[in-house]
Amino acid sequence: MRGEVLGVERRRRWDDEVKLAIVSAVGINGATVTQVPRRHEVPRQQIYAWRHELKRKGLWSPDAGALFLRAGMVPAMELPAVEQPAGPAAGPVAWVELRFAKGRVFRFESNIDDAALSRLVRAVDAA
Repeated sequence: MRGEVLGVERRRRWDDEVKLAIVSAVGINGATVTQVPRRHEVPRQQIYAWRHELKRKGLWSPDAGALFLRAGMVPAMELPAVEQPAGPAAGPVAWVELRFAKGRVFRFESNIDDAALSRLVRAVDAA
């Protein structure tokens, strides 16, 4: 019986950091679970296996890479509305609450300047 070698089989070792980066790439810029493994030349099933392994080790959670955020309404009795002085868009100001990873909470008024809000969100997230 004759045999023929068609290609070189390789066994690669992946660090947990690399696995985490690859698993986390799913969903970024619309990347699917089919596209990401192709880029890294791994079987599609490998993504699911790595997710399971990283979750077991406590290195990855589905919430850590969440792309969708649940917006909840706080009852008006807990956060009072602030009346603005009369002006072009006068009306009550609502309180907005953002919940960050690791339990951080940031509350601000809905009329906050966009640039100031961006700076504050970055500062709270980096803290």
